[in-house]
Amino acid sequence: MGWHRRAHSALRHSLRLKLIVVFLLLALGLSVIFLGGMQRAIGAGWRLAVQPLVADYVDRLVADIGSPPSVARARALTERLPISVQIQGPVVQWRSHDETDARGWMHDDPAWRDDVPRLFDRDTADGHRIRFGMGDLPWERQPRLVGWFTVLMLLVVVALAYAYLRRLLRPLDDIRGGVQRYGKGEFDRAIAVRRQDELGDLAQQINTMAHDLQQMLDGKRALLLAISHELRSPLTRARINAELLPESGDALASRNALLRDLAEMRDLINDLLEGERLSGSHVALHREPTDLCALVQGLVQERALAEAVTLELPQGLPAIGVDATRVRLAVRNLLDNAVRHGAAATLPRVSVRRDGQCLQVIVRDHGPGVDPAHLAHLGEAFYRTDIARQRVTGGVGLGLHLARLVAKAHGGSLTFRNAAPGLEAILVLPMQA
Repeated sequence: MGWHRRAHSALRHSLRLKLIVVFLLLALGLSVIFLGGMQRAIGAGWRLAVQPLVADYVDRLVADIGSPPSVARARALTERLPISVQIQGPVVQWRSHDETDARGWMHDDPAWRDDVPRLFDRDTADGHRIRFGMGDLPWERQPRLVGWFTVLMLLVVVALAYAYLRRLLRPLDDIRGGVQRYGKGEFDRAIAVRRQDELGDLAQQINTMAHDLQQMLDGKRALLLAISHELRSPLTRARINAELLPESGDALASRNALLRDLAEMRDLINDLLEGERLSGSHVALHREPTDLCALVQGLVQERALAEAVTLELPQGLPAIGVDATRVRLAVRNLLDNAVRHGAAATLPRVSVRRDGQCLQVIVRDHGPGVDPAHLAHLGEAFYRTDIARQRVTGGVGLGLHLARLVAKAHGGSLTFRNAAPGLEAILVLPMQA
């Protein structure tokens, strides 16, 4: 039953298989209709015109053989005509062909019963019965060959029609490939317009839509980069002015709060710029052999989290060719997210594992987890779950987005799952780019 389900699924999802089945059914239907119609037409013609002529001709053959039947005349008929003759009676017992050589005796045909008139069977006045049939004909196999040749020609015609239809629908393959490229953000190669018909117009319209989308995205990216660059200068000046404020008295608290806000704005702008760099179709990565375990351990020590995080770093893992700065950014964001949302009683855990030709960095907290409806949206830009709506606790929704972009730029992935309790983030990086 497994192959039956697979075949049914392939037929349901494959336009090519559907076309083949439709053409085969069409050929079968046309053949049945044609043969049935011809059989009825020939049968009606046989009954109305041919049958009386054949009956009269058989009567003439019987008269030519004579009564009592003459074997010599019967033999002469079989030599002159493509027929077989069988004579049964009180005086003559003779047949021109053996039963295995002659065709058309039709002994088992119910139409040749004694109580039914026989077209090729005659009784003479002296008590003999003469039967006629088809003799040993050199072309007796031709009807079968003609039948198989007809079926073969029908299949050839169906194959030619299918090939022509596939040629007509070939632009659909180009459109499908183009839509897949556009969905990945690859707008550099347009869909080939092969013909000037409805499918060609559709391909051209999709190309126009993709061009408009590319311009819109480029405009959005350029605007975001311009705003981010322009904000850097006033932020730098504001930070310098804030640092010049006195570090004593009532101004100290205001000065420190202002410096924290400016630092958050600076980090936000840096994240936006980094996100735009990683969102491009051609990301410039500075790959170098990197020890992921050492990278994770150094990051934990750098952020003074050695006492707040549990590490599982096995020995002997191979170095991996990655952009260490970008991977550090991704792990840092995952680690900050785990520390922010983890339970106070249980420390977050960071582990590095090998899975085939990939290395995994797994970051797990023991907090309340995430509603299953939000799991698929984690990693989207500016997306925050219901439990992290506040800026103080939830961020702006760029940290996990940057981590996912880093994984994608390296040909890997970032997935999330509820670990019951807590949330587990799995960063996968292939060992071979």
